[in-house]
Amino acid sequence: MKRTIITFILCLLALAATAQELTVRAPGRVEQGRRFEVRYEVNSRADDFRGPSFKGLSVLSGPNVSHQQSMSIINGQMSRSVTTGFTYIIQADVEGTFNVSGASCNVDGKRVSCQGFTITVEKAGTQAPQQQSYGGGQSRRHSATQSAQPAQSGNIDSKALFARASISKNNPYQGEQVILTYKIYTQVSLSQYQIDKLPGNKGFWSEDLTRDGSVHQYEETVDGRRYMVAEIRRGALFAQESGKLTIEPLDLDVLALVQRQRQRTGSIWDLFDDPFFNPTQAVEKHLRTNSINLRVKPLPQAPDHFNGAVGSFDVKAETDTRQVRANEAITYRLNISGAGNLMLIDAPQIDFPKVFEVYDPQINDNINRNNNGISGSRTFEWILIPRNQGDYEIPEVSFVFFDPNTGRYVTKRLPAIPLHIDKGDPNSMKNVTSNKSDVKLLNSDINYIQTRNSHLLPLGQRDSFGWLFWILLAFIVGLTIGGIIYGRAHQAQQQDIAGMRLRRATKMARKRLKTAAAFLHTGDDNRFYEEIYKAIWGCLADKYNIQLSRLSSDTVRDCLAEKQVAQEQQDRILQTLQKVDFARFAPGDAASRKQEIYDEALQMIVMI
Repeated sequence: MKRTIITFILCLLALAATAQELTVRAPGRVEQGRRFEVRYEVNSRADDFRGPSFKGLSVLSGPNVSHQQSMSIINGQMSRSVTTGFTYIIQADVEGTFNVSGASCNVDGKRVSCQGFTITVEKAGTQAPQQQSYGGGQSRRHSATQSAQPAQSGNIDSKALFARASISKNNPYQGEQVILTYKIYTQVSLSQYQIDKLPGNKGFWSEDLTRDGSVHQYEETVDGRRYMVAEIRRGALFAQESGKLTIEPLDLDVLALVQRQRQRTGSIWDLFDDPFFNPTQAVEKHLRTNSINLRVKPLPQAPDHFNGAVGSFDVKAETDTRQVRANEAITYRLNISGAGNLMLIDAPQIDFPKVFEVYDPQINDNINRNNNGISGSRTFEWILIPRNQGDYEIPEVSFVFFDPNTGRYVTKRLPAIPLHIDKGDPNSMKNVTSNKSDVKLLNSDINYIQTRNSHLLPLGQRDSFGWLFWILLAFIVGLTIGGIIYGRAHQAQQQDIAGMRLRRATKMARKRLKTAAAFLHTGDDNRFYEEIYKAIWGCLADKYNIQLSRLSSDTVRDCLAEKQVAQEQQDRILQTLQKVDFARFAPGDAASRKQEIYDEALQMIVMI
């Protein structure tokens, strides 16, 4: 009997799949401040979904597209069915009754749709937890039935989802580089995460090592349980003081996808209380990492010439030439390379010859930031101007740094560099820049007095002006009149706000798309979609003279209709916006999809 009932139900499901109806599940009444789910489903593979306008409600996420496949074998015949879902996470902010418009999508080349429905937002605490009513009625294309509320965060086991902070060394030396890592440990699927509060880390100099936005994922076993681990943030810390220091916790929110549990009723429908039949549900959970206490050791008594370098370094020095004429420039470079607190190293004190004019050093950094920490090089460049001829030398330089691996100071000695200065040309005052913009005038402290005749005439000798004067006067008058005319025209143009926005709309949009193209193949998805989003919204606001604050995913159709934009153009714009919005939040975005989004955004901007 059980097998017969299951076969009968599967046949009913197969018949329902062929109907290709777009249905919606949404609550009819919700409490103010409550988050709820609106889900559209069609029993086939669908695309080109055009969602409703949730005017008066806040869209937190969506439409999130999902596909569910089922397979059945009856009398040796195998059949498959596909269900496509479009889910929104909505929040009710204010009291009132709100009309949600209809939605539609394409199924096998045909357009199917469902009617709109009404949601009543009531004051918090006015309805019982088990007595929510659902409105909207039923029709051929619409069925508004009860949708399960998002599960509370407490329903997720704290051992199934948590965040943790770890440090590479708990008792470093002052100035030593340590790596701080923040990880999410999960046994459930995660849709997205957002960092709420970054720790202050008082007493540390910090550098972010995850600027490319990549997330490293791997599996790890903790207390006998297997977890999927995501390293969401990694940083390099340099303690600026000794003693006990504390790394504050990191706060973040995650959106987990869990199976919606069906309440057992003792009926035949309990047969479908299985993950195969229950769709996933978005659950928001707040996570907080542990704090970390460090005992920072002070540096030993420092020797002479120590300037705060802590790490492992190599140093070398060179000049661009060793023989010049007096009053010509010499560039002296000192390069420090290795791993450690490169950004905090100051220029060493060098006793250059007294006859040299020495300019403040310029600093050139080549810093690498990766998962292993901070490394690279820092170069100091001095410009030296010898004023007298003779043989001189740049003295020996001692560079001292503390190596935390050995707990000792290391001294690197650079040999002296001899220089031969030839006699300069006293009749030729030469400006020497050596490609340094801060060296303006060399070889000349006081300009010579000019002694040649200046052809001055006694006052009053000329009683009339020549033709050149009148030409210049006419030019000045014409230039003044032209400036006044241009100023008035420019002022009138500035007052025409709508016209000015219209002229700059396409220009600004193309500029942002050009910026987005630079991130197309770099893997920086956040920056790419941010520029695409700004280009589309900015172009719509400027082109149709709509305040940018009025534009949103809910109101864009109303704003376009108010500006009497053609229906076909409205559909095209909304379709592009939905694809961009979905691509921004969909994990695992492929390069081909980014290229498709970029091309459609460009076509939409050209079209409008």
